[in-house]
Amino acid sequence: MSKGLPKKIPIPGVKKVVLVSSTKGGVGKSSTAVNLSLAMSRHASRPSVGILDADVFGPSIPKMMGLEGHDTPRVNNQNLMLPLVNHGIKCMSMGFLVPPDQAVVWRGLMVMQGIERLLRGVVWGPLDYLFIDMPPGTGDVQLSICQNIPVDGCIVVTTPNLVSLSDVKRGVTMLRKVNVRILGIIENMSYFLCDSCLKQHHIFGDSNYVDRVAKEVELDILARIPYTRDVMQANDSGVPLVLQENLSASSSKVVDSYNELSNKMIAFLS
Repeated sequence: MSKGLPKKIPIPGVKKVVLVSSTKGGVGKSSTAVNLSLAMSRHASRPSVGILDADVFGPSIPKMMGLEGHDTPRVNNQNLMLPLVNHGIKCMSMGFLVPPDQAVVWRGLMVMQGIERLLRGVVWGPLDYLFIDMPPGTGDVQLSICQNIPVDGCIVVTTPNLVSLSDVKRGVTMLRKVNVRILGIIENMSYFLCDSCLKQHHIFGDSNYVDRVAKEVELDILARIPYTRDVMQANDSGVPLVLQENLSASSSKVVDSYNELSNKMIAFLS
C-alpha cells in the first residue's frame, strides 16, 4: 500500500466485492451488473448476492430491479440502513433516498460522504458477493471505493465501437494504478440478434476493435453479450431478462451468455 493512502477496511459481512466498471456511460453497465448478479444468485451453489448502485447522480438500479417508488430503507437501532430486497437480491442506491424526479446536486465532499454511507451505513451481510455498479468516469467516487475497501475483482464493460474502447484504456490504467484486479472485458451489445432469423447484425460495425484493445491492455474478453429487442423492455419493466420466461430464441441466447459469464466469475473469485 502506498504511503498516505487510507487503510482498506472490509465491509462487514461481505465476502467478495466485485466492481462493474465502464469509463464511458451508456454501454449497458447497469444492465450487465443486474443480470450478472441474478445469474450468480441462481448458480447451483446458491450464493447470496447484493448490488450497490454507486452512481449518485444517475442511479439505474431502482428501476431495473423493480424497486422504484418503494418506501425509503428502514434504519435499525445502530443507525444502519436495511437494504431493499427484490428477486432475492439486496439492493442499495441513492435512488432510494431521494424522489425519482429530484436531482442530487452535491459537491465532491458530500458525494464522498454519500458513498461512505452506502458502503458502510448498510446492513449488507451476510453476502457472498457484493456487486458495485460504478458510475462512469475515473473520478473521486471510483478512487474512493478502490482505495477504501478490498476489491476482489473488476469487470470492464464496453460496446464494440472506438469511442467506448478509447475510454476502456483510460479506465484500465486507473484501475491498475490503484491495484485493482481486473478480471476481463465484457463486450456488451456485441451484435443485434434478430428474433425471426437469429442472424447477427453488427450494429457498431463488423470489426475486431475489442479484440485489438483487449490485446493492447492484456486482458481477456470474458463474454460477448448480444442485444435483442427484449433487453431494453426488461430493463424498463423491473424484471431483468435472466428472470423472464417464455423468451424468444434470440433473448434466450442473451441469458445463456450471462449464465456462462456467472460460471466464469464464480470460478475466478473462488
